[in-house]
Amino acid sequence: MTSQHPDHRFLPASERLAKWQATGADTAAFHGGLYAVRCRYAELGLWQLLPLQRVLLGAESRREGAFGGFHHLHQGYRHLQMFSVVTMHGPLEGDTPRTPGLALLDLLRAYAHDCLHYGSRRRYISVGGKPTRTQYGINFRRPSGQSYSAADPLGSPHTRNLGIVMEGACDREARRVTRETAVRFGIREPDDPLGRIAFRDVTGTLSDEDVTAGREAEPVDEVAGYVERLRRYEAGVNRRYAVFLSEFAPHEEEDLHDLLLSAVISGDTRGITAWLDARHGPGTFAGTFLTGAYFAPPDVGLSA
Repeated sequence: MTSQHPDHRFLPASERLAKWQATGADTAAFHGGLYAVRCRYAELGLWQLLPLQRVLLGAESRREGAFGGFHHLHQGYRHLQMFSVVTMHGPLEGDTPRTPGLALLDLLRAYAHDCLHYGSRRRYISVGGKPTRTQYGINFRRPSGQSYSAADPLGSPHTRNLGIVMEGACDREARRVTRETAVRFGIREPDDPLGRIAFRDVTGTLSDEDVTAGREAEPVDEVAGYVERLRRYEAGVNRRYAVFLSEFAPHEEEDLHDLLLSAVISGDTRGITAWLDARHGPGTFAGTFLTGAYFAPPDVGLSA
């Protein structure tokens, strides 16, 4: 699971947090946020969180200039293994964060996000002896690999893709918990530009200027690449999801958001379908997301 990061040393998050605490870092903010996650997700129908022992947290990198955090390359939740691979926010040469408060918030955001992936309804079947996922949350896939909804056009400000909707819903919820935790524990926005944009990212408070500034420049190091991925994720996931909520639930955005998350956890689309139908007419869910290719007959190679 960590083979794409041979330069980093990975430890279960519980062990890494204990190391941080042993060196004097106050980890209360993370544990306070963890309690908030547990309470909030139970309201949505998710009673079992991803165990911290199954979150592999990387640091102590041998690579010069290595920089970690939520937007580090090739990390995230591994569905089949049911593990999460993440990295410590900030420079990775040491085993403790340079800015502990920000690193704890970044870890909380990643953990809260991946808990929702862990708790999403999934269905697998065997295709040619290999496990093939045909359902994830409220998204579906034919055994042939055809997805229920098509990818959004490049640069689109809105979405008609269920993968983007579910990813945006997970991150909106994770960042809300992180934002509330930052307020509760008095973790303030740093003064330096990098710390400022990272703080705004984990708390969901990025401005338009944060997302667009400097995007014409080609990243020259890991820090610049990290910031560029942050901006792309914000524009391609979080902002598209926010537009989706405003389109289909004006003045009821939080109601639709909660319904979506509950449906993702249960895998039951009936509630969200009825809610959308009541406001936009019958067949809204399929009319919005279903691609015409989903039920297209397979090419079996027959000739006249």
